[in-house]
Amino acid sequence: MMGEELNAADITDKGLLGDRAYAVLDSLSGKVATAKNLRQFPGLFDCLADFVVPPKFGAPIPPVRIILPDGTALTSEEPEASKILSTFFGRDVTLSLPLDHATMDMENPTDVQGIALSGAAQGLSLFANTFFDAAPLLIMTTSTLDHFRRLYPEGRFEVRRFRPNIVVEPEKETEAFIENAWIGKTVTLGDGARLKIIGACSRCVMTTLPQGDLPKDVGILRTIAQYSPKLKLGANLGVYATVDRPGRIKRCDGFF
Repeated sequence: MMGEELNAADITDKGLLGDRAYAVLDSLSGKVATAKNLRQFPGLFDCLADFVVPPKFGAPIPPVRIILPDGTALTSEEPEASKILSTFFGRDVTLSLPLDHATMDMENPTDVQGIALSGAAQGLSLFANTFFDAAPLLIMTTSTLDHFRRLYPEGRFEVRRFRPNIVVEPEKETEAFIENAWIGKTVTLGDGARLKIIGACSRCVMTTLPQGDLPKDVGILRTIAQYSPKLKLGANLGVYATVDRPGRIKRCDGFF
């Protein structure tokens, strides 16, 4: 569903506290609903979700509140929550906390105007006891986003379109794709949180979808595919990280 911007958050050994704490599951297949599966769940990005109370480190995850496009509000504690969501999606679904094993399907165009991308995946396995499909954290830099804005000024390369957990703003003007140089290294931020950068993020059709006032724009993915360094097949933007040491982070913390 729609993401939100935070001023502070706890990084746990499983990623940002509260990130993907719940998922909508297709009751028939048992697979996780995702905007990467456009045919089955086209309305996910039209929904808002937040916690009834902020999550706390070491405490059980609190109930989640969901607001549908027509203004209907529900919480995960309501007996009718799954029924309301099923009506909205037009298929039988349930609201779930992380499972020992979960899978999802993703659709991706095999090419964007002739530029090769990684294709669709059926039954993609997620990390155990989480709803993460590739890594628990995604990091991007403002310098790389600014670079793509210059390449494609008619598009809107806004942070929320790419859904990173952490955005790094270099202290001085720097070249694009500086984050790619961090792959294989360990970085520290906040009050001592330590992250290991494990690889490039290959972007998918989600980056082209409308979110709020952001319009649908396949030119976003086409531009990334055309101009990003080819560290892996596809359109690469941002880097994935795992958690080496938990900690608390806040806006304007140092990153080194």
